[in-house]
Amino acid sequence: MRKTRTRARYATQSIMTRRKAALKKQRLKSRYKKGTKTYSFVIPSRQQVSQEREQAKNGPEHGLRHVSQQGEDSQRPMLSVIIPAMNEERTIGAVVREALRICRDAEVLVIVNGSTDGTGGVAKRAGARVLSYAEALGHDGGRKIGAAAARGQVLLFTDADIAIPAEQLAPYVQAVLKGTDVALNDYHGPVNRSPIHPVVEAKHMLNSILARSDLRGASMTAIPHALSRHGLEVIGISSLEVPPLAQAKAVIGGLRVRAVHHVPVGRMNAVRIKRRSGPDPLSQLVLNDHLEAIRWITETLGSRGGYSDLERVRSLAR
Repeated sequence: MRKTRTRARYATQSIMTRRKAALKKQRLKSRYKKGTKTYSFVIPSRQQVSQEREQAKNGPEHGLRHVSQQGEDSQRPMLSVIIPAMNEERTIGAVVREALRICRDAEVLVIVNGSTDGTGGVAKRAGARVLSYAEALGHDGGRKIGAAAARGQVLLFTDADIAIPAEQLAPYVQAVLKGTDVALNDYHGPVNRSPIHPVVEAKHMLNSILARSDLRGASMTAIPHALSRHGLEVIGISSLEVPPLAQAKAVIGGLRVRAVHHVPVGRMNAVRIKRRSGPDPLSQLVLNDHLEAIRWITETLGSRGGYSDLERVRSLAR
């Protein structure tokens, strides 16, 4: 009788073990040892994505519309994470490690520019591919260089000073794999403050001009955001230096642009207070970027940005 009970208990434990393993697999998480580090991946492997793609062929809304052909897929990683960095040795290691956790088939590119500390060495030890430049390129210049060097089907952009967990980065990658071309952070800035910051106003205004007021303040100026390979081709790598311009080209170019997930980067990013006698130069730069985007819109769609003049005949008033 005792032996029978023992066997029954072991059989029950075996069933429970198999159930737990199945549940773990269902969550699309796997473990992979790389050196002494252990990564818990959030997004499934290439094989699982390929299976999902086959299943989604009859569903155009959820198919992988812009993923390359199988032969080309095998030569490039699924994901490229692009991180500009300047004097961020304190945080870059954690940022790279979180990026590597997103999926097994990923490359992480850290564009070290103008750094005088050990940012590059820390990033390389954490597992990143490091591109080093003595000059300060700025975030947008770094993203442009990273995009030009990236080999992934999906390009994810984040910053070196905020270690966003992989679980919060994965939705942007998943959105692109399901057909989105530009996956934006569903972050709209502090809209309840009075007065509203001019950069926040500029983001909302640009989306309104583009007839995408549904995006509110979601912008390629904010991280994280992701692009499909097709989206990058339509926008053009050089446009990444001016994020509002890139966003305008994406919308007018007919790309699928969506705000897919909220990451409160305003709260996560430490405010760096500096004594200034004049306007904030970074805010002025972002405002000028929006003006450049508006100029491109009017040059492309006409002086009224594609909107009609209704029934007014201006020539009669001259």
